[in-house]
Amino acid sequence: MESEPGPITWPPPELAVAPVQLPPAAPATGADGVRRYDGLSYATNSGYRPRLLDLSVPAGAGPVPVVVWIHGGAWMEGDRRYPPPTVSADLLFGSLLRAGLAVATIDYRHAREAPFPAQLHDVKAAIRYLRHYAGTLGIDGTRIGVWGESAGGHLAALAGLTGAAGPALDGTEGIAEGDTAVAAVVDWYGVADLESLLTEWSDPGNPAVIFLGGTPADRPRLAAAASPVTYAHTPAPPFLLIHGTADTVVPFAHSERLAELLRAAGNAAEVVPVPGAEHIFLNADPAPLVARSVAFLAHHLRRPR
Repeated sequence: MESEPGPITWPPPELAVAPVQLPPAAPATGADGVRRYDGLSYATNSGYRPRLLDLSVPAGAGPVPVVVWIHGGAWMEGDRRYPPPTVSADLLFGSLLRAGLAVATIDYRHAREAPFPAQLHDVKAAIRYLRHYAGTLGIDGTRIGVWGESAGGHLAALAGLTGAAGPALDGTEGIAEGDTAVAAVVDWYGVADLESLLTEWSDPGNPAVIFLGGTPADRPRLAAAASPVTYAHTPAPPFLLIHGTADTVVPFAHSERLAELLRAAGNAAEVVPVPGAEHIFLNADPAPLVARSVAFLAHHLRRPR
């Protein structure tokens, strides 16, 4: 005779989500000695896909600095595993590893899944996760840089400028508490000012409107909160901004203005114009741009703590 079932609880234990993300499992180690952690779940929320990151740690002793790569896609699409089509994964991620830097590539919620600040909350959750498990992962949680392109460049700039901005921008995704400051930022052709996109992006399906959940004119405070230029007056890590001068998607003026404001506030910011290059560096050779970005990150992340 079967026993009576116990009392029903909700949610069932198998559906309950732990308040802290589970620690990473053992990595796979390649013939090159690189330790690879694939599909680490750094944040989960009921109703959303888990946010995942991949981490590659170069061979060698001691904790190494880590660079968080943030993909582009107009905040609407994209995947942590793929750089823009003009740049190969080996060139981008391989160059970081060959320079002795770990690289974490992250997914984040797209704008149709959740409006801003969900995307920034996810970036910061990934930073907290890496810092929390740095000892297990073999990385140095005190030396984290961010590098992004297009929408990812925008999020990288925001992450660099809002390390002490408080809970509204830090969020409580994943590991809810912890430092989200970073030591260096590389921003490839990212948006700096959401309000300016009202005139620059006239398409009725303007991604900025979906990203904000309304037009910048209708949501001026949120548009300001989502704009890196808003925070340029605050102390910031060193910035490297690389941008095509013929970019018709995100005009070169975005990087120029952000760098000017950062320098006016006493921060270090360098702009590298790419003459004649369109968005995603069409019409340009990306190899020297990757090399310059990696050298910048290696220089700032290898500095004595």
